[in-house]
Amino acid sequence: MSSSYRGLILDFGGVLTTRMRLNGQAFERSERLEPGAYFRALNENPEGVAVYSKLEVGEATQEDWNRVIGGILGIDPTDLMRRALANLRPEPAIVAAADRARAAGVKVAMLSNSFGLEPYNPYEALGMWEETFDAVILSEREGVRKPSAFIYQRALDALGLEGPECVFVDDHAENLPPAEALGIRTIHHTTDPEGTAAQLDALLERAAAA
Repeated sequence: MSSSYRGLILDFGGVLTTRMRLNGQAFERSERLEPGAYFRALNENPEGVAVYSKLEVGEATQEDWNRVIGGILGIDPTDLMRRALANLRPEPAIVAAADRARAAGVKVAMLSNSFGLEPYNPYEALGMWEETFDAVILSEREGVRKPSAFIYQRALDALGLEGPECVFVDDHAENLPPAEALGIRTIHHTTDPEGTAAQLDALLERAAAA
């Protein structure tokens, strides 16, 4: 591994984990909701959008989110975030690529717009917590969320690296340009974890050979 790429920054939901949409669809089935109801509550209902935005930056608690989203959906809000994320799993191909990078001496960070940490910590539940990474940057701790430029700079500072030394992977295209503005190489992860892992391996192997 040369100095070309010394850091890898990975999104949590939908990158280090299986796809968020598949998880949400499974949640709808388990709660016997109309297809699409959960996504509308999160992305279209004004109260749902507001509480999720506040949760991500630490201005609302996870229990606030549970109460508001449960009310919109007409279901029991008790420990709702745990139930809503119950079908999320680590994405083996990406986790393995991160492990290979770290074994090669690359610093690996997780950068996530937060789901909240109490009463349910999804990062710890999936085995992706402080001890797993060289740095963990959560939007609720920073008071800003992606795509704010601040949170990408915070990730660089936590790793002790400059933008051109790092690669960032996210499944939302709108989160990539602010990272690119800092000189970070970006990868848009879509529906092919093996393909994304291959891209990471190729970048790191190219850097090692440079």
